[in-house]
Amino acid sequence: MIVSLKWLLDYVDTSLSVQELADRLTMIGLEIEDYRPLYPHLEHVETALVEAVRPHPRADRLSLCEVSNGSGRFNVVCGAPNVRQGQIVALALPGAELEGGVRIEEAVIRGEKSYGMICSQRELGLGEDAGGIWVLPSETPVGSPLAKALDIEDTIVDVSITPNRGDCLSILGIAREVAAICGTRVRYPETSCRESNVPAESLASVRIEDPVRCPRYAARVIEGIRIGPSPAWLKSRLEAVGLRSINNVVDVTNFVLMECGQPLHAFDFDLLREHRIVVRRAEEGERFTTLDGTERRLYADTLLICDGEGPVAIAGIMGGLNSEITGQTTRVLIESAYFQPQSIRRSSRKLALRTESSYRFERGVDPEGVIRAVDRAARLMLEVGGGRLAAGRIDVYPQRIASPDLTLRVDRVNKFLGTAISSPEMARVLRSIEMQVREVDANRLDVTPPSFRADVTREVDLAEEIARLAGYDRIPVAFPNVRMEAASFDPHLNMRQEIKEFLQGAGFFEVVNYSFISLDSLQKLKFPQGDRRLNPVPIRNPLSEEQAVMRTSLVPGLLQTARYNFDRRNDELRVFELSKVFLPLEGEVLPEEIHHVAGLLAGKRNPHTLYGGEDEVDYTDVKGVVEGIVELFNITGIRFTDEALPPYLDRGCASSVLLGDQHLGVLGRLNEEVRNAFELKKPIYLFVLDFEQLYQVRTIQPFFRSLPKFPSVTRDMAIVVGENLPARQALDFIWAQDESLLEQVDIFDIYKSPQLGPGKKSVGYRLIYRSGDRSLTDEEVNDIHDRIVKRVLDAFDASLR
Repeated sequence: MIVSLKWLLDYVDTSLSVQELADRLTMIGLEIEDYRPLYPHLEHVETALVEAVRPHPRADRLSLCEVSNGSGRFNVVCGAPNVRQGQIVALALPGAELEGGVRIEEAVIRGEKSYGMICSQRELGLGEDAGGIWVLPSETPVGSPLAKALDIEDTIVDVSITPNRGDCLSILGIAREVAAICGTRVRYPETSCRESNVPAESLASVRIEDPVRCPRYAARVIEGIRIGPSPAWLKSRLEAVGLRSINNVVDVTNFVLMECGQPLHAFDFDLLREHRIVVRRAEEGERFTTLDGTERRLYADTLLICDGEGPVAIAGIMGGLNSEITGQTTRVLIESAYFQPQSIRRSSRKLALRTESSYRFERGVDPEGVIRAVDRAARLMLEVGGGRLAAGRIDVYPQRIASPDLTLRVDRVNKFLGTAISSPEMARVLRSIEMQVREVDANRLDVTPPSFRADVTREVDLAEEIARLAGYDRIPVAFPNVRMEAASFDPHLNMRQEIKEFLQGAGFFEVVNYSFISLDSLQKLKFPQGDRRLNPVPIRNPLSEEQAVMRTSLVPGLLQTARYNFDRRNDELRVFELSKVFLPLEGEVLPEEIHHVAGLLAGKRNPHTLYGGEDEVDYTDVKGVVEGIVELFNITGIRFTDEALPPYLDRGCASSVLLGDQHLGVLGRLNEEVRNAFELKKPIYLFVLDFEQLYQVRTIQPFFRSLPKFPSVTRDMAIVVGENLPARQALDFIWAQDESLLEQVDIFDIYKSPQLGPGKKSVGYRLIYRSGDRSLTDEEVNDIHDRIVKRVLDAFDASLR
């Protein structure tokens, strides 16, 4: 809100300086963004008397002028044809920076010194005349700052208004706040009008078909008005707050808009067919051309102002070309109305049309200020355009909008604010902003807010008014009493943190994706029909289709993160997420919320070429990460099998993680079809583990196990088996032999060759034997090893390589 201080002082008196006023307004909630002179470029421009004029000795079109500003005489070179001795002119002194950035300095022009410049109206930004210097009236005092001499000194204050304070979007609204902090009263402008004998209701009529969106509509009619330029005082008021002068009638509506905060519209009465107003909703797809020359497609909830045949304005937003004020207008209908704020806000957004009117209507104007504004506009139009005002006004107000009656409890407000303000002082504060207050007793006030304060509806709103006007500095500062105690140990949280630290140590970066995803991203994972992961919980009011459902898997988020990075040339990727998924429960409204941990690898095994080669990550990398996570939980007996694999993984390079019959997760390479669906240009390796199940089957890790005192003995076994036999199967069989001296079994080699025979492969197993109380002999180890080898060969129809 741009406020002219000079205009503001027409309605309220204050002894505060501009700085003090800015500080006080900021402290009551009206933040002052900036304040500045209206014409800062006139700072070094003064009035001066031209005492002598003679031709320039070396230029035919220039003159040498001797000018005086009362404190000195200066030589000025001037090129204007109308400069004469005895004129009062505007002299820009050295140091002045005129409109457009022109800086004035002492200069030598054709060999003659020139101290400053005599200016035209356009050079000063105070008019359009550029044909010569600006000759001021002869009674203008010499040596006075030009802004003061012309009575255009003003300060512009930029006030930031919060959305709930629509009452402050006017000069009078700010004046009420100034009066409250200064203890003065507001001088409301005169609204009385001289009327003719012709009743307004005999000339026009108003019908409201949608009283919800338009609770009140008032109108006045002026006949015989003359359209022309506005007087200087009206132009200067509008220009001070950034509005352009159009003509006297339109300027009056804009003046009242800024003065009272009530948007108005002036129709050419003779262009209103049947001389009547109908307020109705538009038909879906109806078209209307607004004052800016744009034809707009309207919506079914757009409120229209119509005449007897069709629309003439979009209510509360902009008028139409078919009824605008022109130079031929002689009769005017002035509209002043109250429109439902939600309706105007919705229509303004849909039509992408924001105006000064809509800005105020969507924040709420004063329903009881409708009449004051229309009477004020009528009075000013008669003053600047003449004519005859029809007697009375048309005021359609089906159901009065009443202000609430509130009860304020003094002790409750003091407890709420932490203050000790008395009941009389609270009453005084509320009356200073024009609230009606009745003191019931020492602890209770009955308060009725004024109609322009639609934001005051509860006792707590009154408390806020008391706090800001009595002074926030009166609210004591106190620290709350807080019990300091250590948080209880949460093993679940601690375990999650340990996994994060492990993965970060393995070179992974943690990502945090939205819990909202698209249904399409789940369908791309090829889950079978009936899988509950394809039946996610929907979001009631999603921001977009991309965030329409609650995620049932962490995989879509990780794949989208991978694509985002690949598109930006970050091809070496290790990311993980440990967070909740939301699985629907049959017959339940709320889903099951469980923690999953999922990770993604892509690119080179070691992205730093200085330390590694060109090898790409593969299945062994992701399997090693999973084994490390399982080890954190101290879980033994984990099996990696091809059972129950999800459809988004490549079955030839994937595993399920099982503990007995319990499915703990999956890992492997993303299959080609899903990779193409997510537009991923590189192979992706994933792991997804159910954290809750891992947590349930964890075991307490022993504190310490002494280092072995006796050496181990190693034996290798390379067997030739069918190529479809899982290497893990023989490994599990060896462990199942329950040999007490067998300490460790590893696979050290898998080899395929035609020499082994068709459909055959060689798998090498390394067996480590150790005793805790003695050194083993070769004979003892050989006996155990030979026994195990024979059992393996028999069990798998294998042969030694």
